Amino acid sequence: MDSLWLAVTNLGRDEVFIAVLALYTLLVNPRGGRHLGVAFALSYLVNSALKYGLNLPRPFTDDPSVASEAARRTALGPGLPSGHTQMAATLWLGMAAQMRRGWFWGVAAALVALIGASRLLLHVHYPSDVIVGLGLGLGFAFLAAALPFPERGLGRWLPAGVLVLVAAFLPAGTPREYGTALGLLAGFWAARPDFAPPRDWAGRVIVGVAGLAIVFAAYFVLGALPQSFKDIGLVRALRYAALVLVAVQVVPLALRRWLPVQEAPAVPVAPAAPTGIR
Repeated sequence: MDSLWLAVTNLGRDEVFIAVLALYTLLVNPRGGRHLGVAFALSYLVNSALKYGLNLPRPFTDDPSVASEAARRTALGPGLPSGHTQMAATLWLGMAAQMRRGWFWGVAAALVALIGASRLLLHVHYPSDVIVGLGLGLGFAFLAAALPFPERGLGRWLPAGVLVLVAAFLPAGTPREYGTALGLLAGFWAARPDFAPPRDWAGRVIVGVAGLAIVFAAYFVLGALPQSFKDIGLVRALRYAALVLVAVQVVPLALRRWLPVQEAPAVPVAPAAPTGIR
């Protein structure tokens, strides 16, 4: 059964999250995808801070024989909270909270439950790790649905610039997850999806295939940098911020025929109060 649960747990890999978030943003809900991306990056940052701040062991820490070598390769860093569970819950339940469709809630909940169960059955997490990860993921999922993040002016650009600046001052030896999370957060915060998703199936297929090809081409090109260079906090943050902007800004520009421009609806202005004496 190890190979089955390894296949399930790999649904919590970074590459899967990148593909799902890109497809959701391009094909389903551009602005919702941007807000979900901000919540996802915040969830990633909190998960990393808790993992390395608490520095709690995993089931195989003292006895490596309880988990296979392949399973241990999916378990980097300390144990609590479970990153696979938390990020899966943030992504899938965040989409469900935005879409508000009963059938999708069922699919999302089943996927999150299977990924969480795989971490236990592979003996790479304790139940408490998975439970805490699930609780945090739920919180960030509803954050993605409840809070629209600023898309214009200084509210859009200033936080993104501050996040990159923070990454530039990360001390040497800081776990790479911090740079990744700061870059994702900066990229999604700065992104402004101004396109409408395609409505016909031919357009969806073209955008899905071509969009993922562009995103993963950028992912592998940026990942081809020398390892010592990639591990610099600022470089890692800029890599992931650039990847987000490729997905949300460059792909729609390249595929403008199928992703037409759609400006955000204007904010209604309250009528002026009547003046004078009647």
